[in-house]
Amino acid sequence: MSTDGEARPAARLTILTGPSGSGRDGVVGLVRARLPSVWTPVPVTTRPRRDREVAGVDRVFLDRAGFDRLLAAGGLLEWSQIGRYRRGTPGQPLRSRLAAGAPALLSLDLAGALRLRAVLPEARLVLLHPPGFVADPVTEPQFAHTIVHGRTVQVVDELVGLFGSSFKAPARPRVRG
Repeated sequence: MSTDGEARPAARLTILTGPSGSGRDGVVGLVRARLPSVWTPVPVTTRPRRDREVAGVDRVFLDRAGFDRLLAAGGLLEWSQIGRYRRGTPGQPLRSRLAAGAPALLSLDLAGALRLRAVLPEARLVLLHPPGFVADPVTEPQFAHTIVHGRTVQVVDELVGLFGSSFKAPARPRVRG
C-alpha cells in the first residue's frame, strides 16, 4: 500500500522508436488514453499545420527563423530535418515534467531517439517493430525493451506494464483497523 510518507520510484522517460510505419504514434495515443498521467511533449515543427491539428496541442508551429532562434538558444533536446521541414523536442517542458516526477513517453525515429538518449542517458529506449523485422545488431543492445507489433492491444498492454514501476502512484488513505 502506498502512503504519503513512502518513497516512490523516480519518473522515467520512455522513448518509443522503430522503423517508419511501425505504428509508434498510434500506440502512444492508446497508452496515454489508458494512462493519462503519462505525458507526451509537444514537438515543434516548421511545416504547415494540417486541418485537424491544433497549434500548441498537437505541435508548436514555427517559421524557420523561430526554429533557428530556439535551436541557437539550446531549447531543443534533439531535432531533425525531413525534406524541407524541421522538427524537434523542446527541452524545458520535458525536463520540468521529469523533475516533477511525471512519466513521459515520446515517439521518435531511431536517429532522434539516439540523439535524445545522448542528452538524457536515463531515458529508456523501447524498440517497436513489425513481425519479421531484423534489428541492426549494432544498435539493438541500446534498447531496454523490444516489442513486436503484431496486435496493438498486446503492444499497449506491454507498454502500460513498463510504466507500472515508473511513475508516482497516487497516495491512498491509510487503512485503520
